[in-house]
Amino acid sequence: MKEFMENRLKIKRKVLVVDDEAVNRKMLEKMLEGSYEILEASNGREALTVILDNQDTLSLVLLDLLMPVMDGYELLSLIENDVNLKHIPVIVLTSEKSAEVKSLNMGAADFIPKPYDLPEVILARVNKTIQLYENINIVSATQYDELTSLFNREFFMEYCTVIDQYYPDTDMDAVVININRFHVLNEMYGRPFGDELLKKIAASVKGYVRENRGIACRYHADMFYIYMPHTDYIEEIFRQIVTDVSDKLEDAGGRIRVGIYPRVNRRLDIHRRMDCALLACNSIKGKYNAHIAYYDSEMREKEAYAERLMADMEKALSEKQFVVYYQPKMAIQEGVPHLTSAEALIRWQHPELGMISPGHFIPLFEENGMIRKLDRYVWREAAAQVAAWKNTYGITIPVSVNVSRIDMLEPGFIDEIMNIVKEAGITPDEYMLEVTESAYTEDSDRIIEVVNDLRSAGFRIEMDDFGTGYSSLNMLSSLPIDVLKLDMRFIRNIHTNPKDLRMVVLIMDIAEYLNLTVVAEGVEFKEQYELLRQAGVHVIQGFYFSKPIHPDRFSDFIKERIEYDNSREA
Repeated sequence: MKEFMENRLKIKRKVLVVDDEAVNRKMLEKMLEGSYEILEASNGREALTVILDNQDTLSLVLLDLLMPVMDGYELLSLIENDVNLKHIPVIVLTSEKSAEVKSLNMGAADFIPKPYDLPEVILARVNKTIQLYENINIVSATQYDELTSLFNREFFMEYCTVIDQYYPDTDMDAVVININRFHVLNEMYGRPFGDELLKKIAASVKGYVRENRGIACRYHADMFYIYMPHTDYIEEIFRQIVTDVSDKLEDAGGRIRVGIYPRVNRRLDIHRRMDCALLACNSIKGKYNAHIAYYDSEMREKEAYAERLMADMEKALSEKQFVVYYQPKMAIQEGVPHLTSAEALIRWQHPELGMISPGHFIPLFEENGMIRKLDRYVWREAAAQVAAWKNTYGITIPVSVNVSRIDMLEPGFIDEIMNIVKEAGITPDEYMLEVTESAYTEDSDRIIEVVNDLRSAGFRIEMDDFGTGYSSLNMLSSLPIDVLKLDMRFIRNIHTNPKDLRMVVLIMDIAEYLNLTVVAEGVEFKEQYELLRQAGVHVIQGFYFSKPIHPDRFSDFIKERIEYDNSREA
């Protein structure tokens, strides 16, 4: 960097002298030529051509005001209003005091009075102006997003703080704008399409905030932040943006979501305020008929609840507030239905909040990366429970636990799961691993490699949620799995919709050909049970037999299994 700056200092910067008097141009050239490369023009129009040809390398314009063809005022106005030229400073050359004030108001950086009697003063003013603008331009280049020319996130947050300082009594709105399925649009139509879409939205946002005395930034990728004085007509942001980009967005199947935190609470820092707007924006992520959401008291309560759960998680783990429940899996093709295995499902018995649904805390922990600790807690508890039942009843009830794609891609995962099994005193074939179908379609080669190693170590693998992902039938034949677990959406309507039943029958044909055991989950009614049994489904899991239950109550199923085994032996 030091060498670069030294070399840069050795290069003569370009200065354009614009004056219709040749003698004035020569005088300035003599004063500056030792330090600068001098370009000349005799009027504004000629100067504009020189400026456009050298706009990336021109460091300064010395501009006379009274000239033929195009005077200095007109040229100064053109420079100031051109986004590609306004970074070039202009020093006005004049002998009129009134012209000095007017030109400074029009954007001139400085003025040099005529006649030119002190060369050292003129050179000092030129040096100082060039140095000042180069520093400003360096700062300016770092504060804008290169693609959209909006502020980048760091400068946006700083400017929000400045607004708060100078306008402490002004009600402000925080707004987040996001493009739904933007990554899909990029993949389908290419990055140039995505970039053009972002630039169109940015241009619309820029125009809107300029009119309403606000500021905006491209926070990242397809997300924009706005901070502006409060208005009751904030929906105009959405309508205007949609109008501006509808030709590109609607044809591509995308949509814009807007989250608004009106009249922000200034006791929150700016990051927290924008997070509130983002929460509102994300609240309509899957609601395709909703485009605008407001952060309100209900969201504040939900957010406070979520923060409480996250804050209490570590203590809950150490105090074993998390309890692993078990849902029986019943074999139905060998006479009387009987227990064959179970699935481990987590519950949270909070000492103050009561029983918390996993639907509340699991997505929250997944989003914040805390799920990994909870997964490992479940793995250890389930392994210990298999061992406890084995020691108490002399019978093995295999338990299946969920492992995610992220889990399996972690270095040392196989060693970790093997150690859990060994420490519990059970064998891998007594411990089943459920992997979602979607995991096989992401990083598939690596996942398949890990699953093959797990099966070689003795674990049985269940493909969970089959039918909700994107695996093709030919892919299914090559996947390393032992059990196919039908998602409950396959099962829900089989007793009322013949097409759903036919799909199950077809899947059973494929599973039989591939020698796979099939489990149907979510079975609630006798009609569903009968149809699944007739279709050849091997194992059923669902409320028809039992909801997930505490380990203490699970013993009833184990005793029934022992009676079933004894009756068969007799």
